[in-house]
Amino acid sequence: MAFRLKLVPDNTKIDFFRWQWLTAGISGLAMVASVIIILTMGLNFGIDFKGGTTIRAESSTEFSVAEYRDALDGLDLGDVSITEVFDPGFGPDRHVAQIRIGTTNDTGSVTPEELNRIESALRAVDPNVTFAAIESVGPKVSDELIKTALYAVGAATIGILFYIWLRFEWQFAVGAVTALVHDVLVTVGIFSLFQLRFDLTTIAALLTILGYSVNDTVVVFDRLRENLIKFKTMPLIDVMNLTVNETLSRTVMTAVTTALALAALLIWGGDVIRNFVFAMFLGVFIGAYSTVYLAKSVVLWLGVRRDWSKSEKIAKAERDELSGTPFQDTP
Repeated sequence: MAFRLKLVPDNTKIDFFRWQWLTAGISGLAMVASVIIILTMGLNFGIDFKGGTTIRAESSTEFSVAEYRDALDGLDLGDVSITEVFDPGFGPDRHVAQIRIGTTNDTGSVTPEELNRIESALRAVDPNVTFAAIESVGPKVSDELIKTALYAVGAATIGILFYIWLRFEWQFAVGAVTALVHDVLVTVGIFSLFQLRFDLTTIAALLTILGYSVNDTVVVFDRLRENLIKFKTMPLIDVMNLTVNETLSRTVMTAVTTALALAALLIWGGDVIRNFVFAMFLGVFIGAYSTVYLAKSVVLWLGVRRDWSKSEKIAKAERDELSGTPFQDTP
């Protein structure tokens, strides 16, 4: 006998609107809190957005971040940040530190002389240290990257708004975009709260989250439109509950399988893509929550028209006539 794993039972009858004001309040509070956190704490911009030089230092022996920092304090390098990089893939003889040096001139990078002094100072406390990678970004380039990143997220959101408006109705578009703004704001707020590095890979993750979340939302909306045509006299709130229950298994299964793949990347993928994967990991669950509890709630509050039946009946009658099947109106 075959065994089938089911994360969600068949024919669930969960009342997702029972606590609709509580769930909406949690979402609204999370969005407001995220904005406040971003404005007060700021973002830990990576080298792409802040400008400066990032040095990846590797050593075959254990080192102390405090000793590294003390060695560089007297070099007059400006803002210096040193973090130790942990990765399960590193062996016992591989220890990595990321050294970020803020912009001190128009070029945004340290000079070769300063680089030599940094290397000499670190080797004084750790003779086995080597520089595996050095990246520099100027302040003008970083400003342009911030603007283009904002344009990219904004353009994607507006494009999704118009697509859903044309595909469904404006109420659906508002609900979907509200959920997308919620997903992006909360994700960025978490990055700001924990001061995680925010760079171009994070922007790529945010754009991926937009696509993932809207795909899930469109599936629910498409089923909702079908049910609105099928159940013309059923109250809108009941049709929405029925729709979410019918698509709940798909939503949960998609989120869990995606999260499993992301968890593997988060553990073994390495520190280079860790911020991207972490943002995606957050976005998967936040997006599933907003699809179930936020997007459809906005549509319910705005209301939708229930007179789609005319055009749908005409289209169905034409299809049935071509196929030779008698047209039957859906009760």
